[in-house]
Amino acid sequence: MIANKKEFYGGVGMMAAFLVVLIIIFSPVFKGQNGLEYLDELYNTISKGSAYYIPKVKKESDNFIGSSVSLTLKMANETQAEQTFKLFNQAGALVNISGAELKATGDLGNILENCLADAEDMYKNNGQAVSDKYGYDEKRVLFNWWKACKAMDKDLKKQGKFPEAKMVATVGKKAVETSYNYYRVEPQKIGARIGLVVFSLVFYVVYTLWYGFAIMFMFEGWGLKLEH
Repeated sequence: MIANKKEFYGGVGMMAAFLVVLIIIFSPVFKGQNGLEYLDELYNTISKGSAYYIPKVKKESDNFIGSSVSLTLKMANETQAEQTFKLFNQAGALVNISGAELKATGDLGNILENCLADAEDMYKNNGQAVSDKYGYDEKRVLFNWWKACKAMDKDLKKQGKFPEAKMVATVGKKAVETSYNYYRVEPQKIGARIGLVVFSLVFYVVYTLWYGFAIMFMFEGWGLKLEH
């Protein structure tokens, strides 16, 4: 038996409205995207401008120009090793390949400078320049740099070169990874979309509360109550 029909059916109506809106959110009615995809793109475009660390990282990495290193890098497979060879060779390093393993000797500052130049192009959505530079897909180039940074970090720590390892890890995280994630995203200032941003945040709070009250009204109307 329903203890309070008005409250129960009010909750049912709220839940029905919630589900209708939910269906709309997951429908491709926002410029060919569903609501989650549209908002994800919105916040990516806004956040990209504040994630531009490359100039600062470049300034820090310049301190390692003239610092010679010998590296042994284990890649995932021979194809990745051959592709990564081109990255280090472009930076002036002497590189030998043995299966999926690379042995590279060169100037760490120059290697990181080349890495950051590619990250800069990708951050500015100039992927064609990166692809032309190495002869294969630009996102694969950035992925190989990311893997190489991981391998360099590990090898330099084994050698006890911790400042160098820290610099490599910073380049990988703040430049390579960021450029890869934001590739082809067009940056926007939050001021240009402030109305939509505020609406989306308010809507999220209201929509969540709407669902909670719908559940509460249905259960209370049904006669279920929490008691101590």
